[in-house]
Amino acid sequence: MAVEPLGRDVDGARYGLVASPRPLGHPVMRRLRMIAAVARQGFALCAARERSAVPVDIALDRSLEPLLPGFLSASAAMTRVVEQIQRLQGNELMVLITGESGTGKELVARAIHVGSHRSGATFLPYNCTTTGRDLADSQLFGHRRGSFTGAVADQQGLIRTAAGGTLFLDEIGDLPLDVQPKLLRFLEQQEIMPIGDTRPQRVDVRVLAATNADLEQRVAEGKFREDLYYRLSVIRIHVPPLRERREEIPHLSTYFLREACERLAKPDIHLSSEALDVFSQYWWPGNVRQLKNEIQRAVALSAPGGTIEPPHLSPEIASPRLPGASAPSRPARGDANLASAVEQVERDMIQAALDRAAGNISETARALGLTRRGLYLKLRRLGFDTRAEVDTR
Repeated sequence: MAVEPLGRDVDGARYGLVASPRPLGHPVMRRLRMIAAVARQGFALCAARERSAVPVDIALDRSLEPLLPGFLSASAAMTRVVEQIQRLQGNELMVLITGESGTGKELVARAIHVGSHRSGATFLPYNCTTTGRDLADSQLFGHRRGSFTGAVADQQGLIRTAAGGTLFLDEIGDLPLDVQPKLLRFLEQQEIMPIGDTRPQRVDVRVLAATNADLEQRVAEGKFREDLYYRLSVIRIHVPPLRERREEIPHLSTYFLREACERLAKPDIHLSSEALDVFSQYWWPGNVRQLKNEIQRAVALSAPGGTIEPPHLSPEIASPRLPGASAPSRPARGDANLASAVEQVERDMIQAALDRAAGNISETARALGLTRRGLYLKLRRLGFDTRAEVDTR
């Protein structure tokens, strides 16, 4: 039997109890403690809110955790991604994963690999932005000794290294144009021709690709082959940016906090509800990667047993500017005062969120890090017509 304190919510103390006829091993206990940590953060948030606030109804989707520990989803957008990954299990179709940098495209690719019959073989990532034409050709397809200056030994290349497994081509939009025909030939015929070799070699490997670029635009500009684009994008999975799935920030924060505490050997560091509020309202241009790095930084600078508060966060996160905003200029005489300027910023942000959510109040509130009640209060205060035809599902 294991008992784990979960903290307090608005109704009092909470504890987690797990009973088993057999002793609980270390992996099970580690997973249970991680689940308990998520619950503790949730109760801390509830305690910090007003009792009259409408509770946020979020269910963690852990269906991919058996495949990939840490792959949690708590938003409709990521639930769709999870469903797509699950439907791909058992087939070998090409998949193009799109999304901004830092959203977790490689994590999605790993989940696809682990859910395939190739899960016991190599998953090999390769970033296409790191090399020029000649080096990319050699690294991917290999070369024979003496085939060019500096080729002092045979190199089998990444495609053959990943034989039987999965090769993940990250930032495929940056693959040199001269190398793209060779990749297309391999995808169509499963054959490669190493530099300096005269005979093609068959290789069994699955290729997954990802990009943060608009490949259709690159095709139009002549920077990416159209036939390769269509060959890669049999199935497309889009990973949304973190700002469009803010409801996942508490869960991701808790997971990264526990991970950082274990990695840095700093136990019992907590994240205050005020710091979590800052996280929930920040724009996160670097997405999940930036959130993970920020928590690692905060843990590294905290004392064991301490609590991470807003002053402990990076200045650009604790006191952010709006996306695209430049340094404030000195207002001219007659300009609106500070209060009205702040109201205008709020009004613009809320209107943009309403537009993205097609008027859905619940989705708008989640995107802004507010409760439905809190959003309604702001709508009335800022002069929005709450009697208008707004979807309040």
